[in-house]
Amino acid sequence: MKFYSSLFTYFVSSKSSRQNLSTLFRFILLTACIVTLYSILFHFIMAAEGQQHSWITGFYWTFVTMSTLGFGDITFSGDTGKLFSIVVVLSGIIFLMILLPFAVIKFFFAPWFEERSRRKYSIELPAKTKGHVIITCYEPVTIALIEKLSAYTMDYVVIVDDYNQSKELYDKGVNIAVGYLDDPATYSKMRVGSAALVVSTNHDELNTNIAFTVRELSEGTPIIATADSPHSVDILQMAGCSRVIEIADILGASLAGWVLGGYFQANTIACLDEIMIVQSPAISTPLVGKTLAQSRLREDIGVTVIGIWERGRFELAGPDTLINRSTVLIMAGNQEQIEKYNEVYAFYQIAKFAGDPVIIFGAGRVGEVVAEKLQEKSIPFLLLDRNPRRVKNDPRYMLGEAADIHVLQKAGIDTASAAIITTHDDATNIYLAKYLRSLRPDVQIICRANMDRNVSTMHRAGADFVMSYSSLGANAIFNFLMNKDTFMLAEGLNIFRMPVPKSLIGSSLAQSNIRQATGCTVIGIRANGGISINPDPHTPISAATELIMTGTYDAELKFVQSFR
Repeated sequence: MKFYSSLFTYFVSSKSSRQNLSTLFRFILLTACIVTLYSILFHFIMAAEGQQHSWITGFYWTFVTMSTLGFGDITFSGDTGKLFSIVVVLSGIIFLMILLPFAVIKFFFAPWFEERSRRKYSIELPAKTKGHVIITCYEPVTIALIEKLSAYTMDYVVIVDDYNQSKELYDKGVNIAVGYLDDPATYSKMRVGSAALVVSTNHDELNTNIAFTVRELSEGTPIIATADSPHSVDILQMAGCSRVIEIADILGASLAGWVLGGYFQANTIACLDEIMIVQSPAISTPLVGKTLAQSRLREDIGVTVIGIWERGRFELAGPDTLINRSTVLIMAGNQEQIEKYNEVYAFYQIAKFAGDPVIIFGAGRVGEVVAEKLQEKSIPFLLLDRNPRRVKNDPRYMLGEAADIHVLQKAGIDTASAAIITTHDDATNIYLAKYLRSLRPDVQIICRANMDRNVSTMHRAGADFVMSYSSLGANAIFNFLMNKDTFMLAEGLNIFRMPVPKSLIGSSLAQSNIRQATGCTVIGIRANGGISINPDPHTPISAATELIMTGTYDAELKFVQSFR
């Protein structure tokens, strides 16, 4: 019964389905007319041969002959009748065996099955749905965001207006809904009034349209959007966006933060309250050849070594971690402790390439932001791009192809302190990283990745540090949703806050085994309005305390799951 009701509902539901049904009926009517004509001719030809048959027999013979069953119980004796039989058989093959099945499938079953397939996808969320995230575009940033939402078991839905894309995403297991992005009815069906967040990562014009559309239905639902152009930020905010993020600016600042520039002091890459996260190469210092326990950095200086980078590979630091000549230490401490570290160890480091320019490959928006940040740090730079429209009339800009060795030599690759690859094409970035590493084994290579899946490849190609555009964007959106501060220090290393779980109240950090169980390192504790940096591991953790930690994304997730 449900089968017949669904058929009836489909064929009266839309204009296209009614048109399909009308076309099918016209074809069936044409076939019926041909059958009737053949039945009449059968009757007269049989009469001419002296055989008398009823009109019903005429229809019977026509159907049997056209369907090629040919029982042989009724036959013609003359040539005229036999020729007529041949015409009827050929007509039957064309109409009943070819055209009729095609028409039924094309105008009846195919549209109906397609409509049934569409109904697999959400077109309206249940009325009680709340606290979900509405995503209006499926691209690298939102793909990374969906992974985070899924890991934290948060509900989301991706609105798709293309049916073919919806089938593809549905097969991938993505929670999708079919609807138009500029239609208020779409967001009404997605329960936008009770949603936790609307995410719009399309181009600026469409983001503006989406913000206006959502605000027609809900003034209170937060909207976060990305901006391709800095000139669009104000427009998006006026349209109703609660937060506008410029991922290119975040990425450019992050890439610039990793540049040593030949000055081997502790370089600040992030700050959270009074806590400074710094990087410092160990080359030429007495730390080389020692383990972290033997270095006594925590006891003598007060800094905590979070982890180390070894040629682009991040490792969590432990007491037995060996410091090599190529090791870059990632440390946490306050300003006084960092200054003390510089006083003790910066003296040993030889800045071989100090004063030589950093080469920035790509003069797009990310490259421009990197240049601005380097200029603020008084680090010389050169922007290299093959697009003449991006090359300004400035001695710090150079036009040329990065794959040309003569161009690279003219740019100063032989003495450059670092190379920053900022193009938006991952294949190009991997190629350049490999090429530059072969030319300069000792140069610092910092690389941009647009897709998370290419990060490890860039490390293998020779990049020291890789920052992912999609991960940075997803982090920024997720932090806004969770109303918390989380900084991506590098691809695979975050600094974040967590309220102390009830199971840890009264325990000391040493007793909690947070580092051993999850891989997270506690670098600070905020309590009673103050913050303790690199706290004593034997001090009990009190209630109403906030832990400031560093770790990989997997370590953060493991902490949430272990101490939930």
